[in-house]
Amino acid sequence: MKTFYSFQPLFLLLLLVVCPFVGAQDKEISTPTSPFTIDLWQNGLPNTNGMETLGYDDAKSNFKPCITVYLPKASQPTKAVVICPGGGYQHLAMNHEGYDWASFFNNQGIAVIVLKYRMPNGHLEVPISDAYEAIRLTKTNAKTWNIHPDCIGIMGSSAGGHLAATVATHAPTELRPDFQILFYPVITMNKQETHAGSREHLLGKNPTFEMEKLYSNELQVNANTPRAFIVLSDDDDVVKPVNSVKYYLALQQQNIPATMHIYSDGGHGWGIRESFKYHLEMLTELKSWLGTF
Repeated sequence: MKTFYSFQPLFLLLLLVVCPFVGAQDKEISTPTSPFTIDLWQNGLPNTNGMETLGYDDAKSNFKPCITVYLPKASQPTKAVVICPGGGYQHLAMNHEGYDWASFFNNQGIAVIVLKYRMPNGHLEVPISDAYEAIRLTKTNAKTWNIHPDCIGIMGSSAGGHLAATVATHAPTELRPDFQILFYPVITMNKQETHAGSREHLLGKNPTFEMEKLYSNELQVNANTPRAFIVLSDDDDVVKPVNSVKYYLALQQQNIPATMHIYSDGGHGWGIRESFKYHLEMLTELKSWLGTF
């Protein structure tokens, strides 16, 4: 007659020894490899532009709000910049005004968080809340992502520049960025000087005077507005240069450190494209400015 031995006590002992190491391993690999994308509103949207129920579709400018994070290899906590691509609050130039900037900043040890935000469709709170949430997520994950929590800036181009400047001038203290980088930005909402499409898509066809004033960001600069780097072309016939000039002067009046470069030509919407005549000069000037703080 064969004798059977029970190994259950030994098996349980082995589990007690091995499982802690398995758990520790899971924690170590919990951070995704850069770049990675995170949905902004995993617990539900706080507002709506009336388009979400149609199903997210980038081709129809019905964007699912998210951030794509590019982390540099750095031993010390780094700066970070949240990037808002432009597109007249109607579409998004995600490449040359968004993703394509990652290597430039990463090569300087700066983290990049590219925001894909929802179009307002006349609901101005929608893109603004998406931008706020992008900054909140960056601050919340600063330690994990090796980012200095007090050196998180915002960058935007064209209408994305208006969104960035809106965050810089309207955000509550805990979400206020530490610096702003604006490329040929829409700043004002007054009819004579604004970009008409951005104004209509953000504020609607017939905004009140109070709304127009509140989102004319040159009128919202105060002592707490962060330092700024502004670049544009003198011959920009899409977003009038007066937008940038008014914002620069408002910053000056509040003694906010500001740098502005106006290139003689180049038009609008060049972003990080190498075809822009002053591409290398612009990158050099931006790199130098980033090294001043």
